[in-house]
Amino acid sequence: MTTIYDNLTQLGGKTELPASPEDAVLERVFNPQAEVAYCVRFTAPEFTSLCPMTGQPDFAHLVIDYVPGGWLVESKSLKLYLGAFRNHGAFHEDCTVSIARRLADFLEPQWLRIGGYWYPRGGIPIDVFYQTGPVPNGVWVPDQGVPGYRGRG
Repeated sequence: MTTIYDNLTQLGGKTELPASPEDAVLERVFNPQAEVAYCVRFTAPEFTSLCPMTGQPDFAHLVIDYVPGGWLVESKSLKLYLGAFRNHGAFHEDCTVSIARRLADFLEPQWLRIGGYWYPRGGIPIDVFYQTGPVPNGVWVPDQGVPGYRGRG
């Protein structure tokens, strides 16, 4: 018997962290509730990447909201994709927008937004926001709940 989960390759066993975001394999499954408009939220409060100039680590609290269309992202593949940024050098803006665009292209959601709340370096926090368009009518999308910088806690 076939299921919507048959094409998944990363669940059920040990999976190595990809060497780079480009090497990461995102996986998706058919959305069994595609006729319903609802919001899905993923929160990554310990996201890390590297400064492309100094090689020093950068830290962010990412909040990804999307209203699925026909596809759902498989969460382990998303975790591995986000983890692949640990050794990736890029500015905050590039990391945040690249994640959003790859997910939007891959999932073809009705709507997607990302909030990248970056911890300060040199005393300046950088927050980066991206969304694909207006929120679909009738969908409840809560506030992302990340306060303006005061220790981000």
